[in-house]
Amino acid sequence: MDEQRETTSSGYGGDGRLKALLAAAGSSYDVAGARELIAGVVAAPESQDSRAWTALVADSVSDDLAEELLALRRDMAGPSSLDDRSDRSERLALLRRKLAELGVQGFLIPRADEHQGEYVPDRARRLTWLTGFTGSAGLAVVLARKAAIFVDGRYTLQVVAETDPTLFEPRHVTDEPPAAWIAAHLGKSEVLAYDPWLHTLGEVERYRAAAGKAGGSLQPLALNPLDAVWSDQPPPPLAPVVPHPLNFAGRASAEKRAELAAQLTRDGIDAAILTSPDSIAWLLNIRGGDVPHTPLPLSFAILDAEGRVALFVDSRKLAPGVREHLGAEVEIKAPGDFGPALEKLGSLGKRVLVDPASAAARVFELLEASGGKVHKAADPCVLPKACKNPVELDGTRAAHRRDGAALCRFLAWLSREAPGGALTEIAVSDKLEAFRRPGEHFRDLSFPTISGAGSNGAIVHYRASPQTEKRLEPGTLYLLDSGAQYLDGTTDVTRTMAIGTPTPEMKDRFTRVLKGHIALATSRFPSGTSGSQLDALARLPLWEAGLDFDHGTGHGVGSYLGVHEGPQRISKLPNAQALLPGMIVSDEPGYYKTGVYGIRLENLVAVTPPAKREGGEREMLGFETLTLAPFDLALVDRGLLDDREAAWLDAYHARVRETIEPLVDAETAVWLREATRPISGKK
Repeated sequence: MDEQRETTSSGYGGDGRLKALLAAAGSSYDVAGARELIAGVVAAPESQDSRAWTALVADSVSDDLAEELLALRRDMAGPSSLDDRSDRSERLALLRRKLAELGVQGFLIPRADEHQGEYVPDRARRLTWLTGFTGSAGLAVVLARKAAIFVDGRYTLQVVAETDPTLFEPRHVTDEPPAAWIAAHLGKSEVLAYDPWLHTLGEVERYRAAAGKAGGSLQPLALNPLDAVWSDQPPPPLAPVVPHPLNFAGRASAEKRAELAAQLTRDGIDAAILTSPDSIAWLLNIRGGDVPHTPLPLSFAILDAEGRVALFVDSRKLAPGVREHLGAEVEIKAPGDFGPALEKLGSLGKRVLVDPASAAARVFELLEASGGKVHKAADPCVLPKACKNPVELDGTRAAHRRDGAALCRFLAWLSREAPGGALTEIAVSDKLEAFRRPGEHFRDLSFPTISGAGSNGAIVHYRASPQTEKRLEPGTLYLLDSGAQYLDGTTDVTRTMAIGTPTPEMKDRFTRVLKGHIALATSRFPSGTSGSQLDALARLPLWEAGLDFDHGTGHGVGSYLGVHEGPQRISKLPNAQALLPGMIVSDEPGYYKTGVYGIRLENLVAVTPPAKREGGEREMLGFETLTLAPFDLALVDRGLLDDREAAWLDAYHARVRETIEPLVDAETAVWLREATRPISGKK
């Protein structure tokens, strides 16, 4: 490597200067090692603190070294092939040639990584690289002579816009599931291959049955053939793994590990395999930044019945102090050691817990092939993680207060600017982020903001782009679904606003959605009640008018973790998990008139401990509303609300006003008082 490399336009002073600064800092990295580290940093999302990752290079980073490292990062952050919108035919041809070399006739390409998470790093965006599709869920099936891409109803329009239908036939995953397509198109005696790290056991079983129905077979491959032809595939991301302090976590990692270990012992289990990074983050009180919008440290872990943990993580991303934070009972191992560790457990005949809903099929293959006794059960971290402790609940309340203040400042701004008709979806969502970003403990958005004006609001998981965005025009509705990640809590809130004067139909539909929201928020229910049993409460006002919505009513939410968290949910779909005290769940009924407008009203609520009402016979659980932001009173038809519902709305608005007004500027306070005015006396 040329150590006298000239300064680039990024401000990088050259390898010679970097070498001297690294030596002066006592870094263990040479220039080549620093470049390799920075390549992983580039492959991770940029964080709120753009300098934080430089602490991975040396224990003490001078300003000069930090500036040099930041300049080199800018120099290395060039265009990605993921953003290349050129013809995908050559990429498909490369993959097919590789499959032919391997003697297989087809391959499955999911939108997934080894952890089966909602968000994946750039390295795992194989579906996007091959097809051009950028949605958050999908699967491509590539055969020797044809290929198809499967998406759900959220992405039927997007997949047509982003992919070439002459290369990949777009299919609706419900109307024509991948298994049915495979059974119809795989040739007799042909082999359909898959990467066993990218599919769950259930998926593999479905695709194996489909291949068998076609007269073919399903075969795992040791190495992913798409990775072999993706010449500039990003490396694994390297975002700093940092301690999550006890004042936010509420419980020490040792306490959590001891509790879970005791349960393993009672169940006669020797070890639990943890493949979900959010479980590992919760258990060890650490956070990371390897994927967008969720502070996850991509890693695997094995928890044994003594409470010890083997953590399989790239040690280069452990920030200073993390090893001390983890303690002697947590052993750091390289990611490449995970497979051999599974085989060792199997060879010792250990009884090992693995979650079939989240673990990759390869985990089961390695354990079973080596003689292990696999116990299929839920990840033991999932339920205790979902039941927030008092410190986490206090933290999320504080986060919602700050988030509510930012949102109210934004809504006041929107009320002034929107009537002019010049605002666009992307500019508006960017403005909301600008209001949130300076807030205390802010780290990121909790998901890409859904900013839908007019007909775009009727697309449930719409993502604005320069090609699709609309103006917020008078006489339309604007749906805004957004949230943020704070060190002390995760937020998710949806409001629908009238731009100008709404129609009577808009007010009717909005008020029915609001009635359903209130019914769920005020519900009382006995222990053992699941979200599926409550779902109809939010739909009944719509059902009475012959209306409904086609998504779940509520999802679980983490504590500075995933904005979508299980096992709890509120949905028509059967769900045996009872709602338990401390669980956080969304309350978000909606209504969508295709091609015209959409309405969704979302607050986060926490399940309260059981209590007995005066005169009652049984203790009942309920909900505490966490979100603090006004509903648009211009869209409320007071005649459709009964007195109890109107009183709830007034009480909620009074709480919003009393909590948020001291946190905002005078102009916003004036708007807030009007936005939360009482309506109980009007009928």
